[in-house]
Amino acid sequence: MTNALDGLLAALDLTDTHARTNEDIFTGPSQWMPQGRVFGGQVLAQSLVAAQRTIPADRSAHSMHGYFLRPGDVTLPITFSVDRIHDGRSFSTRRTQAYQDGLPILSMIASFQVADEGFDHQIEMPRDLPRPEDLPSAAESLSGLEHPVARVWANERPFDMRHVPSPIYLSVEGPHVAHQAVWLKAVGTLPDDENLHRAALAYASDYSILEPIFRRHGIAWTTPGLKAASLDHAMWFHRFGRVDEWMLYAQESPNATGGRGLSQGRIYTRDGLLLASVAQEGMVRVRRA
Repeated sequence: MTNALDGLLAALDLTDTHARTNEDIFTGPSQWMPQGRVFGGQVLAQSLVAAQRTIPADRSAHSMHGYFLRPGDVTLPITFSVDRIHDGRSFSTRRTQAYQDGLPILSMIASFQVADEGFDHQIEMPRDLPRPEDLPSAAESLSGLEHPVARVWANERPFDMRHVPSPIYLSVEGPHVAHQAVWLKAVGTLPDDENLHRAALAYASDYSILEPIFRRHGIAWTTPGLKAASLDHAMWFHRFGRVDEWMLYAQESPNATGGRGLSQGRIYTRDGLLLASVAQEGMVRVRRA
């Protein structure tokens, strides 16, 4: 197992402080990032783990809605408070607040459901796309670059990500369209814990979701003056799938205006089973010199 995957598992292994007010309290570490800000997917996944710790074993997450309130500091741990808002016959609802230095950095509500039967349909996965084995990894795309961000993206992420048609780390190749796809999977094998796989999927869902906005306007991650930040993140878990097997993340941006952009995504197994849907609005600005 790689150090990057070990780091992910350590971040998601929250500590129960055994402190109780009217909420459950957990703590977790911050993963190091070269920009000094906590990765949004990390705190999102940790908030889901904290909520899961208060849920009966027969209920699993089906939706989560979070707001990023402040940038997190990678030098500080994070405290998570879970409010047990509701427990019904089939559904449970939890609110998780993530704090650093006594201030909230993320607020999330998640809903959990007992497994049930019902109607079943899904939108089909895009077809005729290259296989992940035929696409360059981030390490190959960023080979030779010594910038600290490039080193992290190339070798220190717990997920392997391969873009269709091509990554936009350094430049935007081809038409400036508001859609793309990304093959992704964990760089090693995860334990057989469905809750852990869901949390890891939430973690990975934040990596590239704003990129269709960038691609539409010809903006690479290295564009001078680019400032981007997640504002909110919604995710619906439809079916279970392992994140240590290849998944396709189909993404599109229906709108950008007022310094904000909206992106939507669907995550499929390699065989075309729809695992989750994602929506995120982000701040996207380019300060021209």
